[in-house]
Amino acid sequence: MITYPTPTAIASSPIQEQIQVAMQAVESAMHEAVNSEVQVLRDASRHILGAGGKRIRPRILMLTYLALGGTDMTYAAAPAAAVELMHTASVVHDDINDHGVLRRGRPSVNAIWGRTFALLTGDFLFTAVYQLMAPYRDLNKLLARAATALVEGETLQADAVKNNIFTREVYARIIALKTAALFQAAGEIGARLAHATEEQAEALSQYSYNVGLAFQIIDDILDITGDESKLGKTAGIDLQQGRGFGAVKDDKNGAAPDDPIESIKRKILKGNRLQEARDQAAALVDMAIAMLDVLPENEAKNELVQIARLVVDRDY
Repeated sequence: MITYPTPTAIASSPIQEQIQVAMQAVESAMHEAVNSEVQVLRDASRHILGAGGKRIRPRILMLTYLALGGTDMTYAAAPAAAVELMHTASVVHDDINDHGVLRRGRPSVNAIWGRTFALLTGDFLFTAVYQLMAPYRDLNKLLARAATALVEGETLQADAVKNNIFTREVYARIIALKTAALFQAAGEIGARLAHATEEQAEALSQYSYNVGLAFQIIDDILDITGDESKLGKTAGIDLQQGRGFGAVKDDKNGAAPDDPIESIKRKILKGNRLQEARDQAAALVDMAIAMLDVLPENEAKNELVQIARLVVDRDY
């Protein structure tokens, strides 16, 4: 049985106002959580958080909570902030591994403070997650499971590159672990916070999981085709390092691409591979939207539909 703190209700408001209040509460919770007395940790954490980002994971959590009748933004903001801090910690560590110098339109933590302090900043962000989640008891299990999956996915990806086994099957498993699992936790936590039925909680879990899969597929396509100035991060890194959709071999006996990046892009852009990936992402989004039938008709539900659609329509 899921147990959690008792929320205190606040007055309802139009959906856009509610979303604004909700996301402001998330930002406040994140910044408070990283207010370390150690200046380099505080500054580096504020740097990456201040760059903004899509905030799609906490937005899904808050909208799920609202769609099921939740009203206390402060109550739901801490878990939403924890989800986003977990994601942010992972990208700080990614930039160390990838030698990424640009993140969210700003120099990466690694580029400014160096590898050692970037590693420690990522660790600090991870520990802030559990400080935020401490009062939420059993909901910790959902986020802990996602954290484990995230690290497993990143490790599986590194192993696949090292051992030249980046097949379609391996790619599917990687994105399920490193990306979709955290989306899934966001959706289910939002539902549980609003005292959802088991049917509703499972449906929102699957909605978010499918959106997460689609999100990562489109992210990998944009790593091939995207404009770095729009992406706000160093483009092409996954492809250069033999990762992501562009590195997937057609079968287990195929050779992984090892040409210079521009040559690889030209090869990948031929044929129907990118369109097939877009079609797969679109199908996942359709399945996600279908899972929302368990929700009552309201504006928050409509916003969840729009988020899913925007995942496949974006260019950054």
